[in-house]
Amino acid sequence: MTARLLRLLVGLWLYGATMAMMVRAGLGLNPWDVLHEGITRHVPVSFGVVTAAVGALVLLAWIPLRQRPGVGTVLNVIVIGVAVDATLAVVSQPSALLPSVALLVGGVVGNAFAGALYVSADLGAGPRDGLWVALVARTGRSVRLVRTCLELSVLALGWALGGTVGIGTVAYALAVGPLAQRFLRLLRWSGSEPAPVTVEQAPGPLRAP
Repeated sequence: MTARLLRLLVGLWLYGATMAMMVRAGLGLNPWDVLHEGITRHVPVSFGVVTAAVGALVLLAWIPLRQRPGVGTVLNVIVIGVAVDATLAVVSQPSALLPSVALLVGGVVGNAFAGALYVSADLGAGPRDGLWVALVARTGRSVRLVRTCLELSVLALGWALGGTVGIGTVAYALAVGPLAQRFLRLLRWSGSEPAPVTVEQAPGPLRAP
């Protein structure tokens, strides 16, 4: 349990740090971060605080869906928000394109690894991941349909609020899934605790067609 908790904490901190790297790259964010950034343009609070607040609000949506949080769910809300603000405080936005691209690539790859690291601890899904998993389970719709609709809705709202959409948004959407799956396999191979069963491997309504 100690090893799993350490993996969870390191993964969550790295997840927040790589989110901040993508913010500083200024080339586009993942859909949820587009929403977070859009909200910060209208309220006098930091990106990390908005991230934590949105996570807490999403958790409220778990109640009617009867989704149960774990210790990782609670720590997800707290640690990622703190890590984002801490990293934004020490990393500035580059003035040239090449460093911005380097930050973007590092942010996407690092975010995929961080996600695999904390998910493989198997101590509870994050608020946003748990939301789509619960929706799939309750509606019987495919993962592809539910997650796409959810992410597009979040992206549209964030863009309307002024969040940054760009090449980084596309790069994240195309790369983070395959990278995270590869990192999960690597973590299992290295002798760590088995990673959770993927949605594609799950029985019943969680399996995508």
